Amino acid sequence: MAIQITAVRLSPGGTAHQHITHLWWTNQTSGKTGESTRAQVVDWIENQSGKAYTSDRNGHRTEVAVVTPARGEKHLRTHADGVWTNNLLALPRR
Repeated sequence: MAIQITAVRLSPGGTAHQHITHLWWTNQTSGKTGESTRAQVVDWIENQSGKAYTSDRNGHRTEVAVVTPARGEKHLRTHADGVWTNNLLALPRR
């Protein structure tokens, strides 16, 4: 199953990927929508073979991947054509 990430929530005062606390998503196949914590999405991608992406208004998809930093918690970031991108931070905030 793949989900499209449609919105994010950042911790108060946060501006970077590691500050994303919640993500809103839609399963385009089933139409199901939901909200998950960053930790839940990280676990789903790493341990349950989940796939997530963002999509721009032209329909271009960008994969969401897990980043494991040397210090701190794992977080999510988009990755396209071998380059880390800021697509998640460009999504609407909730």
